[in-house]
Amino acid sequence: MLKFRTSLPEISPDDPDAASPVAILHDHDWIAAHIPHQGAMCLLDSVIEWDAQHIVCLASSHRRADHPLRSRGRLSAVVAIEYAAQAMATHGAVLAHRNAAPGAGFLTAVRSVHYGVDRLDPLDAALRCEATRLSGDARNILYAFEVSAGTHFIASGRATVMLDAGPASGGRPNPSRN
Repeated sequence: MLKFRTSLPEISPDDPDAASPVAILHDHDWIAAHIPHQGAMCLLDSVIEWDAQHIVCLASSHRRADHPLRSRGRLSAVVAIEYAAQAMATHGAVLAHRNAAPGAGFLTAVRSVHYGVDRLDPLDAALRCEATRLSGDARNILYAFEVSAGTHFIASGRATVMLDAGPASGGRPNPSRN
C-alpha cells in the first residue's frame, strides 16, 4: 500500500537549522479551502500524515481566547470530537479529486468515547488529531479517532459520518436511503 507519511531524520534540538521536527503536507489554508468549516470554525492547522485509511492533523486553536466553541471562558474536552470530525472531513478531502468542491458530511453517531482530561484550553501542546477509517461505503463511513496533546490523552472513540446525499435531498442526508 502506498502511504503518504513523511519520515524525518533524527533532529538535534541544538541544530539551529531544524525549525520543526514535523513535515506539513497541507496547511491551514489548504484545509479551509477543502472542508466545509470556514473562518474561526476551521480548527485544524495542518495535515502531517495521511494514507487511504488514516490521517493525522495538528491544531493549536484550542489555545485561542476567542475560540468559537468556548463556553464561559472554558473549552470542554467534548470539543475534541469536533477536532476529530474535522480530521475526518480533511481525510475525505485529501482522498477526493483535487478540484472537487468541499463535500458535506454529517456526524450521525459518536460511540465509545473516553476522555482523559476535562478541558482543552489549559493544554500548551498542539492537539494531535488522528482518524482511522474502519469501514464504509458511498454513503457512510465509520472512523476511530484519538486526540492527544503531548503526553496527555484527551479523547478517543468511534464516529459515523453520513456523506452528502446530493442535490435531491437539498444537501441534507436522506434517511430513507439508509
